[in-house]
Amino acid sequence: MQAAGEPRFAIIGAGMSGLLSAIKLREAGLDFTVFEKAERVGGTWRENTYPGIACDVPSHLYSYSFELNPEWRYMASPGDEIQAYFEGVTQRYGIRDSIRFGEAVVRCEWQPESGSAGGCWEIESSSGFVGRFEWVIAATGILHHPKFPDIEGLDRFSGAMFHSARWDHDVPLDGRRIGVIGTGSSGVQITGALAPRSASYSLFQRTAQWVVPVEQIAYTEEQRTSFRSDPKALEEMHAELSRTFHDGFANTVLDGESAAIDEIEKVCREYLETRISDPELRERLRPDYRAACKRLVISHNFYDSIQHPNAELVTEDIQCVEPGGVRTRDGRLHELDVLVLATGFHVDRFVRPMTIRGDGGALLDEVWRQRPSAYLSVTVPGFPNFFMLNGPNSPVGNFSLIMTAEMQFAYLMKLFEHVQSGNLDLVMPTRAAAERFEEERTEAAKKTVWATGCKSWYLDDRGIPFAWPFPFTRFRAEMEAPRLEDYESPRRAA
Repeated sequence: MQAAGEPRFAIIGAGMSGLLSAIKLREAGLDFTVFEKAERVGGTWRENTYPGIACDVPSHLYSYSFELNPEWRYMASPGDEIQAYFEGVTQRYGIRDSIRFGEAVVRCEWQPESGSAGGCWEIESSSGFVGRFEWVIAATGILHHPKFPDIEGLDRFSGAMFHSARWDHDVPLDGRRIGVIGTGSSGVQITGALAPRSASYSLFQRTAQWVVPVEQIAYTEEQRTSFRSDPKALEEMHAELSRTFHDGFANTVLDGESAAIDEIEKVCREYLETRISDPELRERLRPDYRAACKRLVISHNFYDSIQHPNAELVTEDIQCVEPGGVRTRDGRLHELDVLVLATGFHVDRFVRPMTIRGDGGALLDEVWRQRPSAYLSVTVPGFPNFFMLNGPNSPVGNFSLIMTAEMQFAYLMKLFEHVQSGNLDLVMPTRAAAERFEEERTEAAKKTVWATGCKSWYLDDRGIPFAWPFPFTRFRAEMEAPRLEDYESPRRAA
């Protein structure tokens, strides 16, 4: 039974960040409830099940630091293996019974002078459940609202059509005429899996990608046995991968003129030159912008697959979709049985479409009317005890998302402890602190590689990159030592 006055946490989402929060809160002996809109955990790995889906960072890095996995079968694991990892973690840490499955949060409203901390959040779910919690952790992610292209006639296509994140596994694929719109990571992975299986395969490309070559290494049973028997070695490998990724790649992409990006371009160009035999196709696959301006595409089989006899790269602009296929502006109809929209996500939705009403009745939708923002990517003025993991301006473009979430969660727990010890009444950043951070972040973002001239989902409505633009060392320092002076606290002011 919950003790009187015991703080209660609501976690919204049972993906990577939500499960992390639940595990850590359970370890701390704190009361929590997880609200998950679907019937399973996993987040993006539950929803994205397209052929060829895989992690584009090493599997041993895409693991919780406290739950390293010796059983990864591949260096870059396929989606079903990552989904199994999260389901296994859920079982091992005994948090399934704390998850309300099939319950999307529809309303989250701050009730002042209620609860044990001078206020609490009233949460309403899609089932009609209403409960009160002193703390809210929004772990909703950013890649869960599919973005559909604005193409005339999409609704007229007579074959099977779906977004890559809503894959219809009842649709047969072998020997079919398949078209895919989009050449980001999803489109490239789908191409690697389906081009060899189709009667014809048409990949509609708007922008050529920088493709980084990787070898898909399968770990042997002997290697996995070694990982199992020597946890220390597994920890050291994880630490080394993290150092390489964050101190190397993560920092180098901040400077669009860095020598490290020159080296990335050199490697990618050599890969393009050696793997694509047709000079005309090679030129259509050659990017005309700085590497890492858009998210780099990691692949071991894209160039081979796009050269399959049944495959065609279509670079002519799409005019419309017709019942029989896709018509391009040169007048040609590309006849299709299946059309896949690998066109990404609305990355600015975050916790929306939930209705979130903060202190004084402020609506988050109204606060974010121009664009989403958050102090240090985690908290928002006017919304007490409300945290976001991998929220606005988080380092989604160059840091490990799992490590980011772990550090952000540790940050919010430090603030929680300050409330428990009486240093703060509640956790809510001042508007001055949030505005100062946003101004500094915006100016720094203009100098990153993401602002060197390409169009990408990293850019906001002004064309300014929305991702964390500072070095990893800055992020770590901010997360390790909260600045209490940037938070409102009547108790401290008194």
